Amino acid sequence: MGAKNPEADVPIASPHVLAVRELGRAAAAKPIAEFDLGELQVEVRTTQDSVFVVVVREGRGGVALRAAHLSCAFECKALAPQAGEDARLGVTSALGRHLVTLEAGANALENLRVTVRFTPAMPMLIPFIPRDLYPIDNKGDPLGTVGSVEAKQRKLNVGIVYFRVDEPRFGDVLYFQNLTSMNDYYGATGTTPESIVGGSWPELGHLLPIAQGGQTPPAGVLEGGTEIILSDAILVFRHDAPPDERETARRFLQMLGVAYQRLDLPCVDYRDWVDRAERTLRDLDQAPEATIEHYGHRYIHPYTNAEYPDIMVQMSVVAAIHDWGKWCGTPHPLEAQFKAGLEKFYDPELQSLRRYLPNVGDDKDADAVDSWYLYHPMLNLGLLALDGDEQARTLLLKSIDFGIKAAHHFNYEWPVQYKVTDFSIITELAGADCRGQTDVAGIYAWVMLQAFELTDEKRFLDEARCAIDAAMGLRFGVNYQANLTAWGAAACMRLWRITNRPVYLEQSYVYLASFFQNCVIWESKVGHAAQYKTFLGVTCLQDAPYMAIYECFDSFTAFERYLADSGPDLEPAARLLVAEYCRYALDRGWYFYPDALPPEAVATEQRESNGHIDPKLSFPLEDLYPDGQPAGQVGQEVYGAGAAFIFATRSFHPIEGAPFRIYCDQFVQSMERTGDRALTITLAGGESSIAGLSVVRLKRRKLGAVELTAPDGDVLRSSASTADRIAYEVPASGRLVLTWE
Repeated sequence: MGAKNPEADVPIASPHVLAVRELGRAAAAKPIAEFDLGELQVEVRTTQDSVFVVVVREGRGGVALRAAHLSCAFECKALAPQAGEDARLGVTSALGRHLVTLEAGANALENLRVTVRFTPAMPMLIPFIPRDLYPIDNKGDPLGTVGSVEAKQRKLNVGIVYFRVDEPRFGDVLYFQNLTSMNDYYGATGTTPESIVGGSWPELGHLLPIAQGGQTPPAGVLEGGTEIILSDAILVFRHDAPPDERETARRFLQMLGVAYQRLDLPCVDYRDWVDRAERTLRDLDQAPEATIEHYGHRYIHPYTNAEYPDIMVQMSVVAAIHDWGKWCGTPHPLEAQFKAGLEKFYDPELQSLRRYLPNVGDDKDADAVDSWYLYHPMLNLGLLALDGDEQARTLLLKSIDFGIKAAHHFNYEWPVQYKVTDFSIITELAGADCRGQTDVAGIYAWVMLQAFELTDEKRFLDEARCAIDAAMGLRFGVNYQANLTAWGAAACMRLWRITNRPVYLEQSYVYLASFFQNCVIWESKVGHAAQYKTFLGVTCLQDAPYMAIYECFDSFTAFERYLADSGPDLEPAARLLVAEYCRYALDRGWYFYPDALPPEAVATEQRESNGHIDPKLSFPLEDLYPDGQPAGQVGQEVYGAGAAFIFATRSFHPIEGAPFRIYCDQFVQSMERTGDRALTITLAGGESSIAGLSVVRLKRRKLGAVELTAPDGDVLRSSASTADRIAYEVPASGRLVLTWE
């Protein structure tokens, strides 16, 4: 609600909030346009300086969206709506012409898209424009409302504000600003959409970024006579307020799913991850910058020819190569080579894995560990152990009690960094939100569930439950590092399967909601970002300015487990968003490799001690920036080499005896050989999405005639066809039948 002056107990509000009150005084006048939106009523009204779209529920207040803010006299007229529109408005003034279109969405949840296009009358610098969204009471007064903001945009991530209006009882509102639509504006004005959606009650919504003044000649001038989009807002409504954080998160995902389906989604391109994986293996084995020898064993450099061997790095690459060996049918020799030296990371006195080898340089604090770093190597040891690797099982089980000891010491609320020798805290809280590593409980729970599966010891199951229970109450603040949050969602889903307690399925939505709040759900064309893709990328930390490849593919791996453990009880919007994240990761991940970028988009200098970038090596850059900064400022990750193996083994499917592989950018739930040359494929994506499915020729083989049919027998047409690949666009959920000659 509006802030209070403690002396006078009078609401404090900006002039823009007070100006909205004019809507209440003008309510008796006929609106310029009006229509019903389910149980809501939509009206277009004007005040002295603005055009508003007012959405109300009878007797329960509503919201007012400022579609145009003008500093001079203007005329607003209703125009004939075009196909798909419910209203179209023309606003003319000395500034130029605003065109406002309103489109009601056909969905179980009421939703409305309002797009504002502006054509300046002459070259123009856009001045300050106030935020555009205000909750209002039954009299049209924002100061008569009480409510709370649950989530809002974090830096360059998705442009949302999610809030509830308690008085009057209007319910939940998700405001989604489609930042993709405004790339032309950002390019023309030299601005970025960092932290522009949010606000403080009751002044919420979008704050249009404006060019910095004081330059000669002035920068950020909009060209006269050229139309440009100033806003593309999607509003989604729920009639009541949720009772707890889990239901709040589920509804957020549900409403975000509605907004997502209103977007014009970017295309997803086919990527040859098998070839990328083969090149990565070659470089891991042959490039001197990739590995170093200690104690007679090979260890992986975290960055090209830089940094000390590290247990998290070693295990991440080992686990990914292990998956590649399973996919190929034969273990790759590098797996055994890199596993041979794992024991040197184990400290028998501490009875724990150490981050560094015993001979690490004096420039490192050998006793310091980030909280998540203790558990992530255990996670990958668990993956190997569950595949029958006795060395991994032994190393995990003789380290795991120390991990439990740490969890108990910190009461399942881990700091950012501490000393493993005595648990003394080095860094307690992150600067961004003054919290510790809030999602370590999730990855810890997953490790405990792996140990439970390996040993059937109930104490591990109890530990997993204690960790997830301790994280309840964090609401949208659970995310510290994206991949840890994804593993937390997977752990909740697995706990639900084991215990049959719905609270854990519901708690998985809290982890997902926090994850997707930190996603870049827009395609940036700002600066160098025009050379790569950003859509549905996730920023690695809650305050990070960049998307990182390691968090990208590790989240992908966690979400594969999440969906595999789910079933028909999973909220459909959660399935949609998780599957779509993974689909776009297969395409977007390609641009982390320096050979996929133009040289001018790659940074010429890297973070001190992080080596250099060699575009000839098939190792990814750590960092891509939604605001278009040069990529690779942090460095080139050898430890991110696992991305190629993970993406290849999940998206390409060998077919015994066939001259091809199947590629699919959605997860395949099952493949059944139903004939010598017939295959039934079941996909597990979102109900309303599509999948890219391809038949990809094997080397030294020839593609014959193939036919893909839907369950009703309809033959599907290919979207593209060459001698090497036949591509289809198919529903992402359901069965298909593939036959070939």
